[in-house]
Amino acid sequence: MRIGVVSDTHDNLPNVRRIVEIFHAAGVRRIVHTGDITRADTLDLFGALDAPLHGVYGNNDVDRTGLEAAARRNGFRLGEPPLRLQWAGREIVVVHDPRELSRGDGRFGRIALHGHTHRPTLERDDGGLVFNPGECAGMMRGLNVVGILDLVTLSVELPRF
Repeated sequence: MRIGVVSDTHDNLPNVRRIVEIFHAAGVRRIVHTGDITRADTLDLFGALDAPLHGVYGNNDVDRTGLEAAARRNGFRLGEPPLRLQWAGREIVVVHDPRELSRGDGRFGRIALHGHTHRPTLERDDGGLVFNPGECAGMMRGLNVVGILDLVTLSVELPRF
Protein backbone atom coordinates (compact mmCIF):
# COMPACT_ATOMS: atom_id res chain seq x y z
CA MET A 1 0.00 0.00 0.00
CA ARG A 2 1.31 3.43 -1.00
CA ILE A 3 0.54 6.41 1.23
CA GLY A 4 1.16 10.13 0.81
CA VAL A 5 2.97 11.99 3.58
CA VAL A 6 2.79 15.77 3.84
CA SER A 7 3.84 18.21 6.52
CA ASP A 8 3.85 21.90 7.31
CA THR A 9 1.53 23.14 4.55
CA HIS A 10 1.14 26.43 6.46
CA ASP A 11 -1.92 27.45 4.45
CA ASN A 12 -0.01 27.71 1.16
CA LEU A 13 -3.11 27.08 -0.97
CA PRO A 14 -1.42 27.00 -4.41
CA ASN A 15 0.99 24.35 -3.11
CA VAL A 16 -1.85 22.35 -1.56
CA ARG A 17 -3.59 22.25 -4.95
CA ARG A 18 -0.38 20.88 -6.46
CA ILE A 19 0.00 18.33 -3.64
CA VAL A 20 -3.49 17.00 -4.37
CA GLU A 21 -2.50 16.57 -8.04
CA ILE A 22 0.72 14.75 -7.07
CA PHE A 23 -1.09 12.35 -4.75
CA HIS A 24 -3.77 11.66 -7.38
CA ALA A 25 -1.13 10.90 -10.00
CA ALA A 26 0.74 8.61 -7.57
CA GLY A 27 -2.39 6.63 -6.74
CA VAL A 28 -1.86 6.77 -2.99
CA ARG A 29 -4.50 5.00 -0.90
CA ARG A 30 -4.21 7.18 2.23
CA ILE A 31 -2.62 10.48 3.19
CA VAL A 32 -0.95 11.43 6.46
CA HIS A 33 -0.52 15.11 7.42
CA THR A 34 2.05 15.57 10.17
CA GLY A 35 0.81 18.98 11.29
CA ASP A 36 0.97 22.73 10.76
CA ILE A 37 -2.02 22.85 8.46
CA THR A 38 -2.76 26.31 9.89
CA ARG A 39 -6.25 27.07 8.55
CA ALA A 40 -9.47 25.29 7.65
CA ASP A 41 -9.20 26.45 4.01
CA THR A 42 -6.25 24.10 3.60
CA LEU A 43 -8.25 21.09 4.76
CA ASP A 44 -11.08 22.05 2.43
CA LEU A 45 -8.66 21.94 -0.52
CA PHE A 46 -7.46 18.52 0.64
CA GLY A 47 -11.14 17.54 0.41
CA ALA A 48 -10.51 16.99 -3.33
CA LEU A 49 -8.31 13.98 -2.51
CA ASP A 50 -9.34 10.52 -3.71
CA ALA A 51 -8.05 9.02 -0.45
CA PRO A 52 -8.78 9.61 3.24
CA LEU A 53 -6.55 11.98 5.21
CA HIS A 54 -5.34 11.25 8.74
CA GLY A 55 -3.19 13.62 10.72
CA VAL A 56 -2.10 15.49 13.80
CA TYR A 57 -2.06 19.10 14.88
CA GLY A 58 1.18 21.05 14.86
CA ASN A 59 2.34 24.03 16.89
CA ASN A 60 0.89 26.50 14.35
CA ASP A 61 -2.56 24.90 14.31
CA VAL A 62 -4.11 27.35 16.77
CA ASP A 63 -7.61 27.51 15.20
CA ARG A 64 -8.63 24.08 16.46
CA THR A 65 -12.33 24.86 16.19
CA GLY A 66 -12.06 25.72 12.49
CA LEU A 67 -9.74 22.80 11.74
CA GLU A 68 -12.00 20.35 13.60
CA ALA A 69 -15.03 21.59 11.64
CA ALA A 70 -13.17 21.27 8.32
CA ALA A 71 -11.94 17.77 9.26
CA ARG A 72 -15.52 16.67 10.03
CA ARG A 73 -16.82 18.31 6.83
CA ASN A 74 -14.28 16.41 4.74
CA GLY A 75 -14.36 13.09 6.61
CA PHE A 76 -10.76 13.41 7.84
CA ARG A 77 -9.29 12.00 11.05
CA LEU A 78 -7.33 14.76 12.78
CA GLY A 79 -6.20 15.00 16.39
CA GLU A 80 -3.50 15.56 18.95
CA PRO A 81 -0.24 13.68 18.54
CA PRO A 82 0.69 10.94 18.80
CA LEU A 83 -1.64 9.31 16.29
CA ARG A 84 -1.18 5.55 16.10
CA LEU A 85 -2.23 3.69 12.96
CA GLN A 86 -2.13 0.05 11.81
CA TRP A 87 -1.95 -0.20 8.03
CA ALA A 88 -0.65 -3.00 5.80
CA GLY A 89 0.63 -4.89 8.82
CA ARG A 90 2.72 -1.93 9.98
CA GLU A 91 2.58 0.08 13.18
CA ILE A 92 2.73 3.78 12.36
CA VAL A 93 3.12 6.63 14.84
CA VAL A 94 2.50 10.21 13.69
CA VAL A 95 3.68 13.32 15.54
CA HIS A 96 4.47 16.87 14.51
CA ASP A 97 7.68 17.64 16.39
CA PRO A 98 10.28 14.84 16.27
CA ARG A 99 10.96 15.47 19.97
CA GLU A 100 7.50 13.94 20.55
CA LEU A 101 8.74 10.57 19.33
CA SER A 102 9.36 7.93 21.95
CA ARG A 103 12.52 5.92 21.88
CA GLY A 104 11.92 2.96 19.59
CA ASP A 105 9.05 4.48 17.59
CA GLY A 106 10.98 3.90 14.36
CA ARG A 107 12.44 0.50 15.21
CA PHE A 108 11.61 -3.14 14.57
CA GLY A 109 9.17 -2.60 11.73
CA ARG A 110 7.54 0.52 13.14
CA ILE A 111 7.18 3.65 11.08
CA ALA A 112 7.45 7.08 12.67
CA LEU A 113 6.29 10.10 10.66
CA HIS A 114 6.91 13.71 11.69
CA GLY A 115 7.22 17.24 10.40
CA HIS A 116 8.10 20.55 12.08
CA THR A 117 11.72 20.88 10.95
CA HIS A 118 10.96 21.58 7.25
CA ARG A 119 13.94 19.34 6.50
CA PRO A 120 13.78 15.86 5.00
CA THR A 121 14.56 13.01 7.37
CA LEU A 122 14.90 9.39 6.33
CA GLU A 123 16.39 7.08 8.94
CA ARG A 124 16.22 3.29 8.74
CA ASP A 125 16.94 1.03 11.69
CA ASP A 126 16.13 -2.64 12.33
CA GLY A 127 13.34 -2.75 9.75
CA GLY A 128 11.81 0.52 10.95
CA LEU A 129 11.70 3.98 9.50
CA VAL A 130 11.65 7.58 10.73
CA PHE A 131 10.46 9.89 7.94
CA ASN A 132 9.76 13.57 7.35
CA PRO A 133 9.29 14.59 3.70
CA GLY A 134 10.44 18.16 4.44
CA GLU A 135 9.34 21.55 3.12
CA CYS A 136 6.15 21.83 1.07
CA ALA A 137 4.98 25.36 1.92
CA GLY A 138 7.89 27.28 0.45
CA MET A 139 7.58 29.83 -2.30
CA MET A 140 10.51 28.60 -4.38
CA ARG A 141 9.39 26.37 -7.23
CA GLY A 142 11.18 23.04 -7.40
CA LEU A 143 12.22 23.07 -3.74
CA ASN A 144 8.90 21.89 -2.29
CA VAL A 145 8.51 18.18 -1.62
CA VAL A 146 6.04 15.59 -0.34
CA GLY A 147 6.57 11.92 0.40
CA ILE A 148 5.14 8.75 -1.07
CA LEU A 149 5.82 5.75 1.13
CA ASP A 150 5.28 2.12 0.20
CA LEU A 151 4.28 0.38 3.42
CA VAL A 152 5.25 -3.06 2.10
CA THR A 153 8.77 -2.33 0.85
CA LEU A 154 9.39 0.87 2.87
CA SER A 155 10.59 2.52 -0.32
CA VAL A 156 10.22 6.30 -0.42
CA GLU A 157 9.67 8.70 -3.29
CA LEU A 158 10.13 12.44 -2.86
CA PRO A 159 8.29 14.27 -5.67
CA ARG A 160 9.48 17.88 -5.92
CA PHE A 161 7.35 20.68 -7.25
